[in-house]
Amino acid sequence: MVLDALGEGLRSAINRLLRSAVADRDAVRELVREIQRVLLSSDVNVELVLRLSENIERKALEEELPSGISRREHVVKIVYEELVNILGSKPRGLNIKPGQLNVVMLVGIQGSGKTTTAAKLARYLAKRGFKTGLVCADTFRLGAYEQLSQLAEAAGVPFYGDSNSRSSVEVAKRGIDYFRGKGFDVVIVDTAGRHKNEADLMDEMKEIARSIKPAEIMLVVDGTLGQQAMTQAKAFKEATDIGSIIVTKLDGTARGGGALSAVAATGAPIKFIGTGEKLEDI
Repeated sequence: MVLDALGEGLRSAINRLLRSAVADRDAVRELVREIQRVLLSSDVNVELVLRLSENIERKALEEELPSGISRREHVVKIVYEELVNILGSKPRGLNIKPGQLNVVMLVGIQGSGKTTTAAKLARYLAKRGFKTGLVCADTFRLGAYEQLSQLAEAAGVPFYGDSNSRSSVEVAKRGIDYFRGKGFDVVIVDTAGRHKNEADLMDEMKEIARSIKPAEIMLVVDGTLGQQAMTQAKAFKEATDIGSIIVTKLDGTARGGGALSAVAATGAPIKFIGTGEKLEDI
């Protein structure tokens, strides 16, 4: 998988530094070039790679060496800290508060795998003891209701939708009301796919968020988008409060570095990844 390859490439670059005779200016610059190569080959945004590289080189060569550690250890620590600024330091779960209904809203562009991801996430949470429901608030795409209804049945998760309604806001609100007071822990609301240039659909997304007040808005990013993920992620971040990211289709692409670009653009962590077509592949 692409993120595994990315991690292996970064580890190899760091190990090469650790094996070098000295961690001098030439060794640091060679490390930076290798990190650039690894990130760019994974289709990480060029501006992000350059910023990361400049920070590593500047700190490694100009910062005063702390007492008690070697120059090599100091450089490795700098690389780690710069990567943490992008990816986050440790895995984080959903913002689920016990004893209340937690609404999770999924947003993203068309074709990102959002509807399938909604069912995957619902199954994932249900398997971990959370009473979870699914709401289809996509009144735009033909077949969205039927698709999520079938996926919900396959996942063994209760479902709400209205195939006759044209108001996604009303369906979302009614869906939340449907599950409220029935002991549900989480309700996942699937919304229509939308592009950053579709102003009416972006406005609709804002209105849904205002109406249902989700505990978390998750941006579903297609891992095959590569660097295009950054511009889309920025647009969604400007339109609404993105709390985290799910990256899909990482099983079949070498362009997953676009996911890193998306994280940097939103400041939101990747909390889940899609690794296949089956409901358990998350």
